[in-house]
Amino acid sequence: MKALVFPGQGSQEVGMGGELFDEFVDYVRVADDILGYSIKELCLVDPNNVLSKTQYTQPALYVVNALYYLKRKQELNEKVDFYAGHSLGEYTALFAAGAFSFETGLQLVKKRGELMSTAKNGVMAAVIGLDAIQVHDVLKTHSLHNIDVANYNAPVQTIISGLLHDIEFAKSAFEARGAKFIKLPVSAAFHSRYMKTIEAAFGHYLQQFNFGSLSVPVISNVTAKPYQADSIAENLTKQLSSPVHWVDSIRNINATGQCDFEEVGPGDVLSKLISSISNNENNKEVA
Repeated sequence: MKALVFPGQGSQEVGMGGELFDEFVDYVRVADDILGYSIKELCLVDPNNVLSKTQYTQPALYVVNALYYLKRKQELNEKVDFYAGHSLGEYTALFAAGAFSFETGLQLVKKRGELMSTAKNGVMAAVIGLDAIQVHDVLKTHSLHNIDVANYNAPVQTIISGLLHDIEFAKSAFEARGAKFIKLPVSAAFHSRYMKTIEAAFGHYLQQFNFGSLSVPVISNVTAKPYQADSIAENLTKQLSSPVHWVDSIRNINATGQCDFEEVGPGDVLSKLISSISNNENNKEVA
């Protein structure tokens, strides 16, 4: 079996997309018209140093992921059995599966990025070296009830989300349990309860769009299971405040049979996470 996976925020870098902008000029022109600026210049040069700001990161990654996919589609001779994307990457997965056009997907992520850029006072941190059960135990033991788990990225890599003072207080609690604690360079507590207001606004925005049927199953971050035909708007809305269930998504794909995963987009962040998940499964089987 074959699965194509698309990265999300954190995979952006100046220079991403390279020669693809000149190969898919029609798509680039459409993107420029929707965004009101040159997507090629943003990705290749970033003259105003804004690529790391979520309202620019999200459209840029969506476009670059889509161009990578279009290029890969020209070369791909084998059947694709699943698409999946990490957070923002899920939009490219849905585009690839036919849920919406390139233009509609870009309009969605543009609005998503604009709304998410208005969130303030939140931060996120990576907890490395503890499994998800241990992470939840630390949160419970230290009464860190205002912190949410944002991403279940790998067996021993979990992202937490919350207000600045809560995350800073949590640092010593996790380090006391032997975890590595890394505060992430983000401006808000994504994938947490603190996105609920933005989630409501985005859900309202989605009501004007109609979504097509999926030609290939797309795994939802919210449920770690394939999207249902009538749940696209609901899942994209919930995704803003729900954790990304990446570990279970990969495990559920693997449970259907031996699968070859291919990351389509800049970098190899997802490839490393998938390798960690697969190795953990193999170790459990051996034990």
